[in-house]
Amino acid sequence: MTTNADPKRPVALITGASRGLGAVLAAFLAGKGYDLIITARGQQALNSAADKARIHNGKVLPIAGDISDAAHRQQLGEAVRSLGRLDLLVNNASDLGPSPLPALADYPLDALNYVFTINVFSPLALIQVTLPHLKSSHGLIINISSDAALGGYEGWGGYGASKAALDLLSLTLANELEDDGVAVVSVDPGDMRTDMHQLAFPDEDISDRPLPDVTLPFWGWLLGQDHQAISGRRFKAQAETWEVQS
Repeated sequence: MTTNADPKRPVALITGASRGLGAVLAAFLAGKGYDLIITARGQQALNSAADKARIHNGKVLPIAGDISDAAHRQQLGEAVRSLGRLDLLVNNASDLGPSPLPALADYPLDALNYVFTINVFSPLALIQVTLPHLKSSHGLIINISSDAALGGYEGWGGYGASKAALDLLSLTLANELEDDGVAVVSVDPGDMRTDMHQLAFPDEDISDRPLPDVTLPFWGWLLGQDHQAISGRRFKAQAETWEVQS
């Protein structure tokens, strides 16, 4: 894979980028001057998200595939190498698990294993693949979490446990990668009107939830911070204010 990338433009890789928060982030980052590598399972929806990001005249590589597939992760790594750098990795792809959400006592263990594969193992595996380029750029890793990681909500145990594991993974990586200049944060984007949120509430009207665009002020703030000052932190994107460590 070869490209005509501009070596001066930052590059972001976003998983789960075909719709919802991932697609909103792709368009936002393109508007901020990033070249993009975006991935999701569905090629058609991914191409649509890519077209919306391309209006900002940057390079956008839509690469469809399953993030749990090692060959697909290697393909993403090759795309990073083709662009010559990676400044931002957003691990946004997630799996909710069975819908309606089951109690932990009745949770199908094969389904739980898949939730952890997508929400924990795959983000770490992609970090491992792309880490050399993140080290070279002193880049930022953003792992998308959830309030379910902290809440102990009935029915949310499988998904919440996976996101709690991702939070700890993020904090540990932040400590381990500090000397390499790579920053890691986890972000709870809050309740949003997305396909995944509708799956969690299959019989409810979720039109009162905000669209993912509500998080845009947070992303603008986060990307303007010194990476090492925010590394290891867990943020709520829909909080009224955000602070860095003093």
